[in-house]
Amino acid sequence: MKNSMSRRQFILAAGALAGSAVLAGCGGSSTSSSSTSTSADSSSSSASSSDDSYTLVKDGTLTVVAELGFAPFEYMNDKTGDPEGFDVDVINAVADKMGLQCEYLPNQKFDTLVPLIKQGGKADVSIAAITITDEREESVDFSEPYLDSNQAIVAIKGSTETEATLNDASKQVVCQGGTTGNDWITENLPNATCVPVDDVTAALTGVQTGLYNAMVVDLPVAKYMLTNSFSDLDIIEEIATGEQYGIAISKDNPNLTKAVNKALEDMKSDGTMDSIETKWFGSTI
Repeated sequence: MKNSMSRRQFILAAGALAGSAVLAGCGGSSTSSSSTSTSADSSSSSASSSDDSYTLVKDGTLTVVAELGFAPFEYMNDKTGDPEGFDVDVINAVADKMGLQCEYLPNQKFDTLVPLIKQGGKADVSIAAITITDEREESVDFSEPYLDSNQAIVAIKGSTETEATLNDASKQVVCQGGTTGNDWITENLPNATCVPVDDVTAALTGVQTGLYNAMVVDLPVAKYMLTNSFSDLDIIEEIATGEQYGIAISKDNPNLTKAVNKALEDMKSDGTMDSIETKWFGSTI
């Protein structure tokens, strides 16, 4: 979602999330990867001394952090309280290929994800429809891209708004803070008032009620949300930003990046990625 040229289903039960230590375990083997070894330190596990060794916050577990309100990529299941979505299935499969379990940390704001991975010690990876950008690559490493995306301008059905009419001092255009949609508004609608908010559903509700004139958001999210929740809104323009999503990993853990890339490669070659894309988008992208 977010920057070089530069998010989430229904309102999250954020209060309940914040109090949980680990939201959910992801499917995977209970056997640790051959590149990791048991550590006496329960807070951080070190890999073996092999050339492909990497470290994990918790031995045998891939610890994941995300902003869990960006359907269909990651959101909370209202009935189970577990995270689900396209990205969740992807990282489940990555962990399985690596012979690891996977656990999610409590929900985080999107603009805190890259800093948290850069800081280290709390999460091994972040997968949250994060667009690979030069600015973010100064702070963290990214896996190879796992999905392409663009941006969309969303307005109320019947609206006559266009990119040109929105570029006016009287117009308010909402977005999720810290995203490439945020960057696109700043760069391309300099005369409009850009309104960054934390929650995609709240932003779309604001467009729905007339609080905002339009929203800029990732195209796959716009399509999903308008189909499932906001049928009175329309995509008035698709913006070809050519973005690519990647999994964020600490620069201090390069072999973890290599292992994640190997898992993604295997998922593409054995059809796993195609199956996940078809499940969530109806076809491969």
